[in-house]
Amino acid sequence: MSLNCNEINLVLSELDLEGAFLQDVVQPNFDSLAMYTFKPGAPKTVFVCLASGACRICETRRKITKNEKPLRFNELLKSKLKGARICKIEQIGLERIIKIEFLRAGTIFVMPKAQEKFAKKSKNREEEQADEKFSLYIRLWSNAANVFLCDENDVIIDSFFRRPAKNEMPGEKFVLPEIKNQTKEFPIRDFAETKEKIRAENEKRGFFGDISFNEIVDLFYFEGASSASIGTLLEQAQKWHESHKNRLLNALEKLKEKRTQFLNADSLKHSGDLILANAHLFRSDSNFIECEDWETNQKTRIKIDAKKSPQENAQEYYTKYKKSVSGLESLENDIARTQKEIEKIDLQYAQMTAEKNPIKLEQILRKTQTPKQLEKKSHPGLSYEIDGWTIFVGRDADENDELLRHFVRGQDWWLHARDYHGGYVFIKNRVGKSVPLEILLCAGNLAVHFSKARKNGSADLYYTQVKHLRRAKNGPKGLVLPTNEKNLFVKIDESILRKLEENAR
Repeated sequence: MSLNCNEINLVLSELDLEGAFLQDVVQPNFDSLAMYTFKPGAPKTVFVCLASGACRICETRRKITKNEKPLRFNELLKSKLKGARICKIEQIGLERIIKIEFLRAGTIFVMPKAQEKFAKKSKNREEEQADEKFSLYIRLWSNAANVFLCDENDVIIDSFFRRPAKNEMPGEKFVLPEIKNQTKEFPIRDFAETKEKIRAENEKRGFFGDISFNEIVDLFYFEGASSASIGTLLEQAQKWHESHKNRLLNALEKLKEKRTQFLNADSLKHSGDLILANAHLFRSDSNFIECEDWETNQKTRIKIDAKKSPQENAQEYYTKYKKSVSGLESLENDIARTQKEIEKIDLQYAQMTAEKNPIKLEQILRKTQTPKQLEKKSHPGLSYEIDGWTIFVGRDADENDELLRHFVRGQDWWLHARDYHGGYVFIKNRVGKSVPLEILLCAGNLAVHFSKARKNGSADLYYTQVKHLRRAKNGPKGLVLPTNEKNLFVKIDESILRKLEENAR
C-alpha cells in the first residue's frame, strides 16, 4: 500500500527541505529517484519511489546504487536543478501530489570597476544572467505515478514516464486535478512492528533518541520491496541461468560427439584403402560395396556414391580423414572454451543468489541480458590482452582512422600486410620494455588474418612506430605512409589465433 495523503504531509514536515540546495540526483532504476540535498548541518537524501503499490517519498540513509548507464530523466534533472535552491515544498491539497519549487541562480560576471563602462553585454549574456525557476511535481498515485519537471508557467519540460495518451509529454501544460473536499479519513499508520525493530537496533548501538516517521517508512517499504523484488529477480536469474547453461550443455554434447567421430579418423583412411583395393567390386546400381577387411578377416560394408568412380570415393574418405586429423586440436579448444563458459555462468549465478540488494541484483541481471553486440565498447575494433601487452585491431578504414586519431601514441607499434588490403594492428607501448618476439608474432598473425592475404595463409608485413606514419595527402580515410619500417614474414599459426581469441576483451 502506498503512502496516503496524511502520511505524506507528516513525511514532508519532518524533512524540512525549504532553503536546502540540491547537490545531486541519482536514478538507480526505472521506478525511483534519489535527491541529495544540503542545508547547513542537515544533509539529507530524499528517496522517491514510483513503483505500483509502494509509491512514497521519504528520507533514506541507505547507499543508493548508481545506474551504469546514464538515464534520460536523471540527466535532465542534473542539468537543470543541480545547485538549485528549494524555495517551497508542499502537498497540493490532499491529492498525493507534491510540488517542489526550485530557484537556480543565474551566472554572475565580475569585472574591475574601471572596465564597466567599456563592457557591452549581449542579449544572450543578459539571458544567461537571469535566475531560473522550476517546479517539480511528484505524483504518488499507484498505477499512475509520475514526476514532472516544469518551467515557471507549468509547461512540462520532461516527465519521468512519457505518456502521450495522457498528454504527459514535453511541451504540454501540466494540469492539476480538481481539488475535492475529502470526506474519507486516512489515518496515519503506526507501523508498530517496524518501529520496534528500529528501536531494538538503535538500543544495540547505544542510541535511545526519538524515531522519525521517515525512518519507519524507509525500513518498512525497503524490507517489503526487497523481499518481493528479490524473489522476482531471483526467478528471472534462475531462468537466465537454466536457458544459457542448457544451450551450452547441448553445444558441448555435440562437440563431444564430433570428437568421438574425429578420434575414429583412422577408420576413414582404412575405408579409402579398402575401396581402392576392391575397385573391381564396384556396381553402378549399388550405394554400398561389400569386401573382406584384411585387418579383421571379416566381411565389411562401405557406403559409396555409385555415380562416382572408386578413386573419387576413396578420395572423399581421405579428405574426411585429413579434416578430422587437422580439426581435432581445434575441437579440443572449442570443448575447453565451452566448459569455461559454463563455469563462468555458474559463477555469475552464484553471485546473483548471494546479492541481497535488489537494485544491485537488477543491474547485474540487466547486464547479463544485454546482447554482446549492444555492449558499449571503450574503443573501436578489437582488442587483446597477452602477458600484459595490449593489441588493438582496426578491421576497416573507419576503425583504422579512429584508432590512429584517438587511441594510439607515437611510441606504439603499427603492423600492416604489405601489398594487401587489410586492417591495422597496433601494439601499445610499455615504458622501459621492448616488444617480445612472441607478442610481435601474435600481432603479425592478426595482421595477416584481417587482410586479403588470409587465404594465402602467409604474407610479408611491414611494421614501424606510429610516430613514423604520415597521412597520405588527399588520400582515402585512414591511409598512411610508413617510414623507417621493417619487414616481417608471418605464416598464420592457428594455435596463436586460438590463444588470442581466448584473451579477447
